[in-house]
Amino acid sequence: MRIEHAAVWVKDLNKIKKFYETYFGATSGELYHNEKTGFTSYFLSFDTGARLEIMNKAELHTNNGVTLGYAHLAFGVGTEKAVDQLTEKIVKAGYPLLNGPRVTGDGYYEAVIADPEGNLIEITTD
Repeated sequence: MRIEHAAVWVKDLNKIKKFYETYFGATSGELYHNEKTGFTSYFLSFDTGARLEIMNKAELHTNNGVTLGYAHLAFGVGTEKAVDQLTEKIVKAGYPLLNGPRVTGDGYYEAVIADPEGNLIEITTD
């Protein structure tokens, strides 16, 4: 068994799609739009086979901070140097660095940044 994909509600599909394409090498599928319900989404695929669905529905434009469910996405980039380089690139582009890079209590080397809508992303060695 494997997780087929994770999904995140977002406000601006195109802005989020571009962010993951630019910084994490995602490849986007076609836009899905259900005219009856107003639901739209993209599936983003990554080199490892992992997929992320970014979704939007007009009446879901609230984000009250911590909620049940989604906490963060973690992208393993291989080495501490790669963590540092990608983190620096994202921060220079104006996205906030929330933590790190550092070694965590459980031994991971990681940095935590926020995507354009404040979703947390860990950039880690594995």
